[in-house]
Amino acid sequence: MLLLEVISGEPLPKPDRGKMRFHKIANVNKALEYIESKGVKLVSIGAEEIVDGNVKMTLGLIWTIILRFAIQDINVEELSARDGLLLWCQRKTAPYNNVNVQNFHNSWKDGLAFCALIHRHRPDLLDYSQLHKGDPIHNLNLAFDIAEKHLDIPKMLDAEDVSRHPDEKSTMTYVSCFYHAFRNMRDPPPPVIRQPPPQRVVVAPPPERDWRKDAETAANRICRVLKVNQENEKMMEDYENLASDLLAWINRWMPWLANRSTDDTLQQAQQKLEDYRNYRRREKPPRIEDKGRLETLFNTLQTRLRLSNRPAFLPRDGHLIKDINAAWAGLEDSEKGFEEWLLSEIMRLERLEHLAEKFRRKCALHEEWAHGKEDALRSNDWRSCGLYKIKALRKRHEAFESDLGAHQDRVEQIAAIARELNNLRYPDIGPINARCQAICSQWDRLGQLSSKRRETLEDAERIAERLDSLYLDFAKRAAPFNNWLDGAREDLADLVIVHEMREIEELVNAHDQFKSTLGDADREFSSINQIEHEVEHLVTSHGLDRELLRNPYTDLSASDIRRKWGEVQNSVPRRDSQLQAELKRQQNNERLRTIFAEKANQVGPWLERELEQVLAIGLGGRGRLEDAIQQLRSIQRNVLGYKPNLDELERVHQEMQENFVFENRKSRYSMESLRVGWETLLTSINKTINEFENQVLLRDSKGISEEQIAEFRASFSHFDKERAGLDPEQLRSCLISVGYTIRPGREGDAELHRVLAHVDPNRMGRVPFEAFLDFMTKENSDQDTVEQMIDSFRILASGKTFITADELERELPRDQAAYCMARMAPSREPGAPPRSFDYVTFSRSLYSQ
Repeated sequence: MLLLEVISGEPLPKPDRGKMRFHKIANVNKALEYIESKGVKLVSIGAEEIVDGNVKMTLGLIWTIILRFAIQDINVEELSARDGLLLWCQRKTAPYNNVNVQNFHNSWKDGLAFCALIHRHRPDLLDYSQLHKGDPIHNLNLAFDIAEKHLDIPKMLDAEDVSRHPDEKSTMTYVSCFYHAFRNMRDPPPPVIRQPPPQRVVVAPPPERDWRKDAETAANRICRVLKVNQENEKMMEDYENLASDLLAWINRWMPWLANRSTDDTLQQAQQKLEDYRNYRRREKPPRIEDKGRLETLFNTLQTRLRLSNRPAFLPRDGHLIKDINAAWAGLEDSEKGFEEWLLSEIMRLERLEHLAEKFRRKCALHEEWAHGKEDALRSNDWRSCGLYKIKALRKRHEAFESDLGAHQDRVEQIAAIARELNNLRYPDIGPINARCQAICSQWDRLGQLSSKRRETLEDAERIAERLDSLYLDFAKRAAPFNNWLDGAREDLADLVIVHEMREIEELVNAHDQFKSTLGDADREFSSINQIEHEVEHLVTSHGLDRELLRNPYTDLSASDIRRKWGEVQNSVPRRDSQLQAELKRQQNNERLRTIFAEKANQVGPWLERELEQVLAIGLGGRGRLEDAIQQLRSIQRNVLGYKPNLDELERVHQEMQENFVFENRKSRYSMESLRVGWETLLTSINKTINEFENQVLLRDSKGISEEQIAEFRASFSHFDKERAGLDPEQLRSCLISVGYTIRPGREGDAELHRVLAHVDPNRMGRVPFEAFLDFMTKENSDQDTVEQMIDSFRILASGKTFITADELERELPRDQAAYCMARMAPSREPGAPPRSFDYVTFSRSLYSQ
């Protein structure tokens, strides 16, 4: 901060006086903010690296300060700071022998250029005629000592280093001190340098073009063009690789998401749900970033190609941005409703398992009841019985038929459940249908056998004087009561599976109604027990055979009734406990719905507000582009910092799914809509930042003012109603609105077609703002052309139509020379030496398709 105050002459904010790390970072940030306020764009320089002693980062920052405050203000004939300083040195040293300033490294090695600058302005300080080119150390030390003693220029260079390995940045910084020391001095008349008498007279040849004079500029132009071409090729390769990887990932997941088959088991469906959650949490987020990075890479590459006057980049078939977007849209279409379908499938499979278990219990009860019935109905025991026993057999059969009718409902329920399982496509339906068919066939046989036995007993019955009304009463009471007990036991053992408070409340109410009937059932049970006691009393009191205690009319015994009644009484409190536990679970589900709704109803509006803010910034305003980018990056940081709120919603949403909470009427937003809103917000931020950065690149390279950009943005936004780019007719109207002449009729259509070929080379059907802005600034821009490239190589080749390998290696950096020789065709010119190349064809290939 002290250095910046001294070198700029302006006060900086008061520094923090603490010794802790965050104090140091705060002070460095103040210095960086001041430098950026002077229009300097700091790339990859952070306060943390400076505080941690990153030498490379610190040296880069110091060079930035030198370039801005010591060199950038140099202006000679409206040239850049570097070129202006070089022109000033060339003019000042032009009269001096053995001085040829062409750059800021090799031209200063012998020290004569430094001495010439001093002698030009202060001839009293040294005698230039006494200096010799062969003594560079003496010349350099002389110039450095005089500058330090008389011109107040610190001795910041070492003579030995300059004579062997001069550094361009250090030399430029040191020479700028001479410029600032002499710029306000009036130039003395050109010095008269005493020359030694000529040894001999040489007749000069006719003047020719000095091809070496512009060699430095030509070499720099070639290096710049080749570097741009190499970088563009690398970006094209990165785009193709990233596009291929993204498409392969999409094609791998789309069939899986599109498969909505219903042949899975419950375990397979649950595993598929876990796989889908893993896809949403871990698989898709990195691919969203890849897609945004791909679009950014494509837009940046197209902008760079337009700026360097190259043809637009056209990816190979299937890898266009619209192909990527179409594939991504197909993926999201396949994803829509997948989670809801999968959850409904799990519910369906759970219901099927419940129905299948219910079917098995009912079948077991029926098979238990029907066991041995067919053999009993086929029995011919009546043939050896007397009249009393025949009557007893008849009454017993009547009781059986009563029981048979009572079981009709259970058989119908078994058949109905089997039909429902068939309709719901139960996977293991074969054994279900076979068991149902066996029960129905057995039931038909029981009906036929029962009818036949009743007819036989009626024919055989002669008289029915004595009826044991007590036994008959017991049988008639016990059969329906036993049937009621079986139904109650089944209902009390039924599984409790509900998904809403309404369902559990209905079950609780039904259970309460059932408990209200227990009083009547208890009285019926007492009556049946009383009948048994009376039978036993009669047999005992009359001394009858104990065999007669066995009821001839029913197989039911009082012990069976007492056992089942005990099971019912014991099951009631267990059922109470199950229903209360389920009631608590549903209450917890309601709590989860409330928590999710409260958070979602906060996150949703926040996402909408942030998106509106990003869209508002994207529409353009009165501020600088850098300020807009800074606002967007601030919003991006806030959005990323807001991510824990969305993660908390995901956690609550997952807990709701694990508890099978499928709908929430309290929330205006679903988790899916919030996910889409979050992804849309991030995509909009990244896309808008990329658009503004490309606009900055256009502005800086084309020399267009921000007021012009704002004007173009306003016109573009006026016609871009759908915010999707301009179609051809909207583009025509927009061009006319900014003063671009497009006449009506065929001539105007041809001109519009030419404009579209420039702004929409990939035939997307929509023109983005960057392409429109590039077109509006293209006509008057200073761009590299094919002719400039050919002329630059001609300079390096000293006017020849071919260039040799030695000339390329001498004039260009090693990697650039190798790049050219690897791509240039051998020269076919007559008399061209070996390793000569055709630079004309090569230059044209750089600007062609």
